[in-house]
Amino acid sequence: ILKVKSNVDSGMFLPIQQAAVEALKNPSSWHKKRNEEYKKRRKKAWELLDNIQCSYSRVQSRMFVWAKINHRTTMSEEFVENILQKSNVFITPGFIFGKNGKNHVRISLSSDTDTIEEAIQRIKKVNATFTN
Repeated sequence: ILKVKSNVDSGMFLPIQQAAVEALKNPSSWHKKRNEEYKKRRKKAWELLDNIQCSYSRVQSRMFVWAKINHRTTMSEEFVENILQKSNVFITPGFIFGKNGKNHVRISLSSDTDTIEEAIQRIKKVNATFTN
């Protein structure tokens, strides 16, 4: 029962495992192209974070970019709500990932560069500095 429970609770969904096996069969040029796309998305995420005046490390290399909120309002929930209300852009608040995320936000790199650019333009359009 413990072995089954372990696989049900924390095992990766079989179709995802099968898709990963197929992806690994792709030539290195395919992987290089994917990596280049994620570099572009990461740069766009940095631009977005610069516009909302958050600090971040450029050595992050995963599917998300984490950033620290550098404002008097350090609670991520208030910060992202302000951005959402002013510019219709939702940014994931760090608090949902635990107490260490309370003054952080997380940007996913799963959106394409056009979508991230649209978010940047929405933020710029309302001239939002999000400092309060």
